[in-house]
Amino acid sequence: MPSNAVLSVKVASAPALDGQAEALWNEAAAVTIPVAGGANNGSTQVSLKSVYTADSVYFLAQWADPTESNQRMPWQKQADGSWKKLTTSTTHQENAYYEDKFAMIWNINDSIAGFNQQGCMVTCHAGEQPANSGFGSKYTASPGEIGDIWHWKGVRTNPVSQVDDQYVDSLRYDKEKAPEAGRHADPKESGGYVNNQTQDGKLPAFGLKDNEPAPPYWVLDGEKVAFSDAAYKAGDEVPGIIDKAFTGDRADMPGKGVYKDGKWTLEWGRKLNTGSQYDVQYTDLGKSYYFGVAAFDNAQVNHAWSNGAYELRFSK
Repeated sequence: MPSNAVLSVKVASAPALDGQAEALWNEAAAVTIPVAGGANNGSTQVSLKSVYTADSVYFLAQWADPTESNQRMPWQKQADGSWKKLTTSTTHQENAYYEDKFAMIWNINDSIAGFNQQGCMVTCHAGEQPANSGFGSKYTASPGEIGDIWHWKGVRTNPVSQVDDQYVDSLRYDKEKAPEAGRHADPKESGGYVNNQTQDGKLPAFGLKDNEPAPPYWVLDGEKVAFSDAAYKAGDEVPGIIDKAFTGDRADMPGKGVYKDGKWTLEWGRKLNTGSQYDVQYTDLGKSYYFGVAAFDNAQVNHAWSNGAYELRFSK
């Protein structure tokens, strides 16, 4: 086995996707993937394992992170009674009030030229910082080149036990039509996270149960209550995000991350064949599937990344 290959081992039953590495994972060998760069000295090493059943594939990722970051742009009541959303960036590069994240990109049908050798860096154009975005673009070189993005978010998807299913294509940045260039979410039927704010954006719209101050730094949609300013004193914070589980194509991946003893443990899985044009399909268990990895340490955009391509193989 090449050193960059993760071997997915067949198992009789699926792991419980609860962020706890149960004994079943001892059947699979870990591959260590260094990721470097990014904000907040985010370089770390990702330990990755995989197992599969007759119809699904599962992954276990673990990586060191000195802090659990979940204070994602909350509202804070000021001394004069006004409310302020805590942020340090106006260009979508928040690296102080944010969340921990983890991502992978897969080469769908080997369509992205150079990906199987260079990895996900062929889709990242860090030097391109269009006006009003302030950060590099993500896109593929040519029409027909498409990658599957898996994006776990510690505040926005973890509380509802999901990994956000996305994709990247060749669309270039446009302020109005494509503010995220080639990066898109898979279609959804309902659900998802939304900013917790009134229509004019000046106040939180909802609070936690009994209008208790944060933490936690998210409000579950099914538990939200009408925001009551009188319930808070100066310095209190209210979550900046409301979470609700996706349904539809975007909801293909249940998953859960748990932070303990300076380390994230993330388990997730999906069907070998989801039937979606926006997903990599593991329909040939005799071939290799190529991917790259990124870890975000309290960073909106500026992540640590893997160098070169890694591959997933399936044991017989």
